[in-house]
Amino acid sequence: MPLEKDGTGKRWVEMHFVTPGTAEQVWQAMATGAGNAAWFTRATIEERVGGALKFHFGPEISSAGEVTIWEPPHRFGYVEREWNEGAPPVATEIAIASRADRQCTVRMVHSLVSAKDTWDDQLENFERGWPAFFEVLRIYLANFAGMNAASFQAMTSVEGEHLAVWTGLVNKLDLSGANVGERRSITQPTQLSGIVERIQQDSKVRVITLRLDSPTPGVALIGTYGSTSNVTASVSVFFYGNEADATATANSREWQGWLRDNAGK
Repeated sequence: MPLEKDGTGKRWVEMHFVTPGTAEQVWQAMATGAGNAAWFTRATIEERVGGALKFHFGPEISSAGEVTIWEPPHRFGYVEREWNEGAPPVATEIAIASRADRQCTVRMVHSLVSAKDTWDDQLENFERGWPAFFEVLRIYLANFAGMNAASFQAMTSVEGEHLAVWTGLVNKLDLSGANVGERRSITQPTQLSGIVERIQQDSKVRVITLRLDSPTPGVALIGTYGSTSNVTASVSVFFYGNEADATATANSREWQGWLRDNAGK
């Protein structure tokens, strides 16, 4: 949905999607620290209104906040006050509604109050960035719900034209020309193999979603995000099962250095 505004200065973006699982399973995935690591990023969440919350996106990159709504298993909300330098606080509300077919409808809203349109692009970028992670959530709940999960994110900032950065990245990872349903293997900096589940491309977001079966079950997101002059190259990988923690730790070290040395070159 497009960015909305009202006469009070409130500005928001709203997203809806359907995911497998009971309300309790979806709540566990979206409102707890351990659950977020299975599909979004490592997180710590104090499970009560007023509790501290922190998302860990990578080395020295995090966003802290406070829980504002805690109504399990249907409503969860939080506010992040320092999510971007100079920005007003951004509030997030998640509503989970059960369906008769053992699925849930999820509504997520990001909102802030500002008399200026300075942060409108950022809100719209939230909306563009979430669909790839919602797909990871669906894959996780459909196939791996309840399993031990561990994840890592590697990212680097690149100056250059977005399409050129994307093309160079997928070429180096042997993902050029990938199609949904194909089996693809990444051989560097570590080996990752699986089936292409989803491809998203527009002028600001380009992401391939790979459902992994090697080295362990999991999901990998390989993407580029940003404008024509400043692009973020990012790899987010989620592992499931008894070997998830050790595999995530080993892969994280390799990917951060590789991405820094290779993206945009």
